[in-house]
Parts: sequence; structure tokens; C-alpha cells
Amino acid sequence: MELITFLIDFILNIDEHLASFVAAYGTWVYALIFLIVFVETGLVVMPFLPGDSLLFVVGTMCGAGLMDLHLTIILLLIAAIAGDQVNYTIGRYFGPKVFQWEQSRFFNKRAFNQAHEFYERYGGITIILARFLPFVRTFAPFVAGVAEMNRAKFTLYNIIGAFIWVVGITLAGYFFGNLSFVQNNLEKIIWALIIVPGLIAMYGAWKTRRAAG
Repeated sequence: MELITFLIDFILNIDEHLASFVAAYGTWVYALIFLIVFVETGLVVMPFLPGDSLLFVVGTMCGAGLMDLHLTIILLLIAAIAGDQVNYTIGRYFGPKVFQWEQSRFFNKRAFNQAHEFYERYGGITIILARFLPFVRTFAPFVAGVAEMNRAKFTLYNIIGAFIWVVGITLAGYFFGNLSFVQNNLEKIIWALIIVPGLIAMYGAWKTRRAAG
């Protein structure tokens, strides 16, 4: 319970926590943000770490002169791309190990074939859009690996998605994060970054399921 409380506080007040970290440890903040993004995108068991809000706040700090924008973007791009690659590799390696029988309570060959076909056909846009959806961006690379999506295709869209996500949200924070309106409503903006993409994902899943039914 204490961990959940801490995570909620960290996410909603990430600007204060990062500012305190910079004041105390200086350039070690670059290692911290690299680790957070890498772990959130690279380990399927860590979907609750801040992603969008972190990028926005870090961009805001760059705009305020507390961090270097170019170094920040380069490190976050590497972390996001490497994280997804690790996540994909884990799914690709452990998928066949876990689902080792042709038909079992754990593995349905027909469902696997459908997932594989889906990721071969729509996997590119899925990987890109997943970057902007909390929780989904953590699981999408893993599922792509389990479904044995072509690695070259996955890597291409992984890089494209990471570039749009990191550069887009970080620059949004850089240019707009220090405006008085944004500063006064930062907690609401962070909630919006968490909730709105999630609602879009839920609506998309509902619509897809309804069309399939």
C-alpha cells in the first residue's frame, strides 16, 4: 500500500521530485530518466511507471534551463527504443517456452495464428500508437514478440514510434511547460496524459470487439 501511495505521489508531483533530484544529485538525473523510460517500456511487469508525464516534465525542465534538451532527447530515444527491443525479445524467447504444446489450457494454436497475422498486417501502426497509451505501450512489444512479428518490421516501427513519442511530448513540455497556465494546472494535465489515452484505448478495444461480435 505504501508503494502504491508513493508511486501515485511521484507521478502526480513528478516535477517537484525531479527538481529535488537535480538539486541533490545534478547530472545523475539523466541516468534516472533513462532508467525509468527503459524499465517502463522494457519490462512487461512495470507498466505503472510514468511515461508521458515524465517526458513532458523533463521537457519543461529543459525549457527552464535545468537540463540539456539535446542530451535529454538522445538518452530518452535510446531508452525507449532499447526498452521495446528488450520487451519484444523477451516475448519472442519466452512465448514458445511457455506455450510449448500445440493445444493446451495455456496455448491455443488458432489464437496464436490470429495474433501473428494481426501483427504482421497491423503491427506497425499498433507499435506506433501504443507509445501514447499507458500500459498498452508496455505490453504491445511483448505481445508482438510472442506473436512472432517480423523483427525487422518491428524495429522500424519501434524507432518511428519512439521518435514521435519522445520528441513530440518532450518538445511540448519544452515550449509550453513553463507557461503560467500550464504550471497552475500541471496536475490536471498529468491526469489528462494518464486518463485520456487510456479511455481512447478502451473505446478502441470495445469498438473492435463489438465489430467482431
